[in-house]
Amino acid sequence: MANPIAATIDLERDGVQHGFLQIPHSRNDSAWGSIMLPITVAKNGAGPGAILTGANHGDEYEGPIALHHLANTIDIDQVRGRVIIIPAMNYPAFQVADRVSPIDQLNMNRIFPGKAKGTITQLIADYITSTLLPMCEFVLDIHSGGKTLEFLPFAAYHELDDKSQQQACEAATLAFAAPYYLSLIEIDAAGMYDTQAESMGKVFVSTELGGGGTSSPHTAGVARRGVHNFLVHAGILDAKPIQPGTASIKLDMQQENAYVFSQHDGLLEPCVSLGDTVQKGDIIARVYTTERTGDKPVEYLAESDGIILGRHFPSLIKIGDFMNVIAQVVQR
Repeated sequence: MANPIAATIDLERDGVQHGFLQIPHSRNDSAWGSIMLPITVAKNGAGPGAILTGANHGDEYEGPIALHHLANTIDIDQVRGRVIIIPAMNYPAFQVADRVSPIDQLNMNRIFPGKAKGTITQLIADYITSTLLPMCEFVLDIHSGGKTLEFLPFAAYHELDDKSQQQACEAATLAFAAPYYLSLIEIDAAGMYDTQAESMGKVFVSTELGGGGTSSPHTAGVARRGVHNFLVHAGILDAKPIQPGTASIKLDMQQENAYVFSQHDGLLEPCVSLGDTVQKGDIIARVYTTERTGDKPVEYLAESDGIILGRHFPSLIKIGDFMNVIAQVVQR
């Protein structure tokens, strides 16, 4: 069965087009209704292709900000090839500011390659996999921490079996020019958009640019600059890269115990901030029980040297929740 999603614009036509991916969605309040997922395509003749996406998770905002800005300002005379811009990939989740879709409760970044006959989230993933990714050589998926995580702004690539592809991904990651960059070790890579795009041979870059369910002038600026530089690097945008004030710092998180998870429910007292340098044995957090007073808090210690790259957000934590990630500085 063919995917029922239809684009309201011609993906092959030259020029800048703003439209929708129309997704049939019969529901109580609209028997023959559709979800209209916004998309912009800028195409100018033959050349490389790139797909730029934000809000893979619906509570992450740097991507949508940067990509709406790009859709409003892109100059077709500076474009060679094709740029596909999707500010909010998981549009139903984005509309309600949640990580996963309110329609099917699926995490879009865990269900690729999707299904042509599936739920709304699976349909979107399948359309991207089967229709949009084959049009592109370069893929940028802009993430931030959402409502439950916060990170130093970084761009990332992955360790790949194809080392020439990995080198191309690393070069594009460095070109993005985030304050930090690294080879990201995923807790669970199965079903991720990253994994799908990389399996198709694409040059893939991801990011984590902040979090806490909001954005800031700094993180939004990092995203806007990174989008510009990524397209310049891809040979699609005829412009000069925007240089940051300082060079990107390369990090590594392949050491054991880089991730710290809570083994208790309670009130989290952070004892370190993002960007702080820690040594093995330093106290990084305390967790207090909220059920009674007088119980001593549980102290969590750093199990490796490095800097605090990410933290839990907000301050109530549950057993099994991510607490911190510690990265090591490779090159300044």
